[in-house]
Amino acid sequence: MKRIIFMGRSGAGKTTLTQKIKNKPIEYHKTQYINFHDMIIDTPGEYAENSSLAAALALYSYEADVVGLMISATDQYSLFPPNITCMVNREVVGIVTHIDSDGAKPERAERWLRLSGCKRVFHVASKSGEGVDELVKYLSEC
Repeated sequence: MKRIIFMGRSGAGKTTLTQKIKNKPIEYHKTQYINFHDMIIDTPGEYAENSSLAAALALYSYEADVVGLMISATDQYSLFPPNITCMVNREVVGIVTHIDSDGAKPERAERWLRLSGCKRVFHVASKSGEGVDELVKYLSEC
């Protein structure tokens, strides 16, 4: 299975999706540092939100086979600029989270991810598990 690094703002669902993929109980805790798991690298949202920390994400992306840019379907804006995916020499996929939340706009989040350069976009609801199997299958087949 390919190793993926999750990048996105705080609250995007990086840790929750990590727990779901690993079949762990869903327990919220603030990610304070970069966590390496067997196939997942979970990053703090502050790294994507703060330009002085963002360079670390580029460096850590070399530890992964796939970069996963994450945007919540409830977000009001995207952190990722257009065509950002060309900045890494890894495959980059988009992951729309919180698709089952009240007020979710997954189509808008997908448009933002595609504008950023993601050719493949997954829609997931980590708590219910919707869409998670498709992402795991993709990582198994890459």
